[in-house]
Amino acid sequence: MEILKNVFKKSLFVILPAIVLSAFLIEPRKIPLGILMGWLLGMFNLRQLTRNIEGLIGSEKATVKLVFLSMTRLLVLFAAIFLLVYYRVVNVFGLLFGFTVVFTLILIEGARVGKSQ
Repeated sequence: MEILKNVFKKSLFVILPAIVLSAFLIEPRKIPLGILMGWLLGMFNLRQLTRNIEGLIGSEKATVKLVFLSMTRLLVLFAAIFLLVYYRVVNVFGLLFGFTVVFTLILIEGARVGKSQ
Protein backbone atom coordinates (compact mmCIF):
# COMPACT_ATOMS: atom_id res chain seq x y z
CA MET A 1 0.00 0.00 0.00
CA GLU A 2 3.00 2.29 0.40
CA ILE A 3 3.58 2.33 -3.35
CA LEU A 4 -0.08 3.13 -3.98
CA LYS A 5 -0.01 6.13 -1.64
CA ASN A 6 3.25 7.48 -3.07
CA VAL A 7 2.09 7.07 -6.68
CA PHE A 8 -1.19 8.80 -5.86
CA LYS A 9 0.48 11.79 -4.21
CA LYS A 10 3.15 12.24 -6.87
CA SER A 11 0.78 11.76 -9.78
CA LEU A 12 -1.45 14.57 -8.55
CA PHE A 13 1.44 16.99 -9.07
CA VAL A 14 1.60 15.99 -12.73
CA ILE A 15 -2.04 15.29 -13.59
CA LEU A 16 -3.71 18.41 -12.19
CA PRO A 17 -1.47 20.91 -14.03
CA ALA A 18 -1.76 18.82 -17.21
CA ILE A 19 -5.55 18.92 -17.01
CA VAL A 20 -5.61 22.67 -16.42
CA LEU A 21 -3.13 23.40 -19.21
CA SER A 22 -4.90 21.19 -21.71
CA ALA A 23 -8.25 22.74 -20.83
CA PHE A 24 -6.98 26.21 -21.68
CA LEU A 25 -4.54 25.51 -24.48
CA ILE A 26 -5.99 22.63 -26.45
CA GLU A 27 -9.39 21.08 -27.02
CA PRO A 28 -11.51 22.22 -24.08
CA ARG A 29 -13.33 19.00 -23.25
CA LYS A 30 -12.01 15.70 -24.55
CA ILE A 31 -8.30 15.90 -23.75
CA PRO A 32 -8.64 16.99 -20.09
CA LEU A 33 -11.33 14.38 -19.57
CA GLY A 34 -9.11 11.78 -21.26
CA ILE A 35 -6.20 12.64 -18.99
CA LEU A 36 -8.44 12.41 -15.93
CA MET A 37 -10.02 9.12 -16.99
CA GLY A 38 -6.63 7.60 -17.89
CA TRP A 39 -5.30 8.57 -14.48
CA LEU A 40 -8.38 7.24 -12.69
CA LEU A 41 -8.31 3.94 -14.57
CA GLY A 42 -4.57 3.60 -13.93
CA MET A 43 -5.02 4.25 -10.23
CA PHE A 44 -7.96 1.83 -10.10
CA ASN A 45 -5.83 -0.80 -11.78
CA LEU A 46 -2.95 -0.27 -9.33
CA ARG A 47 -5.28 -0.30 -6.32
CA GLN A 48 -6.93 -3.55 -7.38
CA LEU A 49 -3.56 -5.11 -8.12
CA THR A 50 -2.19 -4.27 -4.68
CA ARG A 51 -5.36 -5.50 -2.97
CA ASN A 52 -5.27 -8.77 -4.92
CA ILE A 53 -1.63 -9.40 -4.06
CA GLU A 54 -2.01 -8.51 -0.38
CA GLY A 55 -5.14 -10.61 -0.02
CA LEU A 56 -3.51 -13.66 -1.53
CA ILE A 57 -0.27 -13.72 0.43
CA GLY A 58 -0.17 -16.94 2.42
CA SER A 59 -3.12 -18.48 0.60
CA GLU A 60 -2.94 -22.11 -0.51
CA LYS A 61 -4.45 -21.69 -3.98
CA ALA A 62 -3.13 -18.22 -4.62
CA THR A 63 -2.19 -18.91 -8.23
CA VAL A 64 -5.71 -19.76 -9.41
CA LYS A 65 -7.29 -16.87 -7.52
CA LEU A 66 -4.63 -14.45 -8.72
CA VAL A 67 -5.12 -15.43 -12.37
CA PHE A 68 -8.90 -15.14 -12.06
CA LEU A 69 -8.80 -11.77 -10.32
CA SER A 70 -6.21 -10.41 -12.75
CA MET A 71 -8.20 -11.49 -15.78
CA THR A 72 -11.39 -10.00 -14.33
CA ARG A 73 -9.61 -6.74 -13.54
CA LEU A 74 -8.14 -6.51 -17.03
CA LEU A 75 -11.51 -7.31 -18.63
CA VAL A 76 -13.21 -4.51 -16.70
CA LEU A 77 -10.39 -2.12 -17.57
CA PHE A 78 -10.53 -3.03 -21.26
CA ALA A 79 -14.34 -2.66 -21.34
CA ALA A 80 -14.16 0.79 -19.73
CA ILE A 81 -11.48 1.98 -22.14
CA PHE A 82 -13.33 0.55 -25.13
CA LEU A 83 -16.60 2.26 -24.18
CA LEU A 84 -14.91 5.61 -23.56
CA VAL A 85 -13.13 5.53 -26.91
CA TYR A 86 -16.01 3.99 -28.89
CA TYR A 87 -18.50 6.66 -27.81
CA ARG A 88 -15.82 9.34 -28.26
CA VAL A 89 -16.15 10.62 -24.73
CA VAL A 90 -12.40 11.09 -24.35
CA ASN A 91 -9.39 11.71 -26.53
CA VAL A 92 -7.17 8.64 -26.93
CA PHE A 93 -3.96 10.65 -26.48
CA GLY A 94 -5.24 12.15 -23.22
CA LEU A 95 -6.15 8.69 -21.99
CA LEU A 96 -2.70 7.44 -22.94
CA PHE A 97 -1.04 10.36 -21.14
CA GLY A 98 -2.96 9.63 -17.92
CA PHE A 99 -1.97 5.96 -18.04
CA THR A 100 1.63 6.80 -18.83
CA VAL A 101 1.97 9.07 -15.80
CA VAL A 102 0.69 6.35 -13.47
CA PHE A 103 2.77 3.63 -15.13
CA THR A 104 5.97 5.71 -14.97
CA LEU A 105 5.45 6.52 -11.32
CA ILE A 106 4.80 2.85 -10.55
CA LEU A 107 8.16 2.00 -12.10
CA ILE A 108 9.94 4.79 -10.21
CA GLU A 109 8.37 3.93 -6.83
CA GLY A 110 8.95 0.20 -7.38
CA ALA A 111 12.63 0.84 -8.13
CA ARG A 112 12.93 3.07 -5.06
CA VAL A 113 11.34 0.46 -2.77
CA GLY A 114 13.44 -2.29 -4.36
CA LYS A 115 16.66 -0.37 -3.71
CA SER A 116 15.78 0.29 -0.08
CA GLN A 117 15.27 -3.42 0.67
